[in-house]
Amino acid sequence: MLQIDNVTKTYSHSQGPVRAVGDVSLTVNAGAFVAVQGPSGCGKSTLLLMAGGLLRPDGGAVNVDSTDPYGLKPDVRAEFRARRIGFVFQQFHLVPYLTIRENILAPGMAIATPDAETRSRADELIERFGLADRQHHVPGKLSSGERQRTALARALLNRPSLLLADEPTGNLDHDNADIVLNDLKDFAKEGGAVLLVTHDDRAVSYADSVVRMQAGKIIRD
Repeated sequence: MLQIDNVTKTYSHSQGPVRAVGDVSLTVNAGAFVAVQGPSGCGKSTLLLMAGGLLRPDGGAVNVDSTDPYGLKPDVRAEFRARRIGFVFQQFHLVPYLTIRENILAPGMAIATPDAETRSRADELIERFGLADRQHHVPGKLSSGERQRTALARALLNRPSLLLADEPTGNLDHDNADIVLNDLKDFAKEGGAVLLVTHDDRAVSYADSVVRMQAGKIIRD
């Protein structure tokens, strides 16, 4: 499902180059929930962005469903991401002037004008995540838990095969964190692949396997 082979990434800095990720390999199979744990600045978010086709690695290879997203033209890669990969971030990344329902439908709009099936899927997710009475509100009117559930519903709209989550519980209380983590676990149980990056011991307890990362390298898995 997700295969990462010997990827590297170096950022330019005024004081010289900074190696964010160095020669990291990782596999997340269908039905697996894998967590990458490490302190802030260890490179785990950079790794996740490369896994999702959002940040081209300097070296190595990324394959999602046997496809190298970086081998695709930018517009084709964007459509590939919208169809195959769901993203959930700590800061939600919701569009502030769109309603909750419109935010959830956004990945469908990235592919084409949402059809009846896509709108029905959105309605299903709105009900599933308890957002029916909030769907016509903008994100600023929602609690943190409701916003993260909206972000998760958006990520699932196009029935992706891979779900990437970057500190998805960082702004949530324990109850709402449990809801989100259980939903990630359910996605894996249904045959999807989940890659979670976090520094939180409690969050990684939901994963099937844990990879430790430090200073841009995997130190134990």
